[in-house]
Amino acid sequence: MNRHIDFERLHNFRDLGGYRTQDGRAVRWDRLYRSDSLSKLQGADWDRFLSLGVRTVIDLRYPWEIEAKGRVPKAEQQAYVNLSVEHRPYDQAEIDPGLDPWRFLADRYAEVALDGAEQLKQALEVIAAESAPQVFHCASGKDRTGLLAALVLSLLGVGVDDIAADFALTGQATDRLIADWKAANPARTLTWPGYGRAPEEVMRLFLSDLAATYGSVHDYAVKHLGVDEPLISQLRTQLLD
Repeated sequence: MNRHIDFERLHNFRDLGGYRTQDGRAVRWDRLYRSDSLSKLQGADWDRFLSLGVRTVIDLRYPWEIEAKGRVPKAEQQAYVNLSVEHRPYDQAEIDPGLDPWRFLADRYAEVALDGAEQLKQALEVIAAESAPQVFHCASGKDRTGLLAALVLSLLGVGVDDIAADFALTGQATDRLIADWKAANPARTLTWPGYGRAPEEVMRLFLSDLAATYGSVHDYAVKHLGVDEPLISQLRTQLLD
């Protein structure tokens, strides 16, 4: 089954279902989606989105991003939660091309994992509490969204190889994400060659760093986020077949 869902204006909307866990279960299809900014939804795209039956939208962007770019359109019986997980903003278009790009991104993810503990825990609580379809997103659906996806999949028992492969699927949207950036910033030059790219190495470095610091992703969630075993169990009940 193709996990990408086609939209005209969204480039990185996909289903997190189907991944196998280490205990032989599988993540349910049509229950948890990840995406680039849903503020771009309109017309036929909006109708397509509504047909998915999404009941909760988790927006991981800064409030100032939402003010500048807008939020998902309001819909009856659809909850909207803004949980800004990143606390140290940086401009990817201006990253020094001489830096190791994947180490740089992994280090930024580590900052989000450290700083955004309260918001990440809240996101897990929202996901675990809902039995209807949900979606979480940031601007491009790559970094903040990729971190939360990795955390959820890890706690469900999905292996590192599948988590890294899921992260890398954003690469199929890279050209369109770059085109959108250039259209929105005609007076600027994109100086960082890694913009919009999502190689597996970034996610592998990030997960390895978490394990080195905390013992495992599970221990990071328990020790740093304050997640308890009943919440993890509820997350698995909601999202695993």
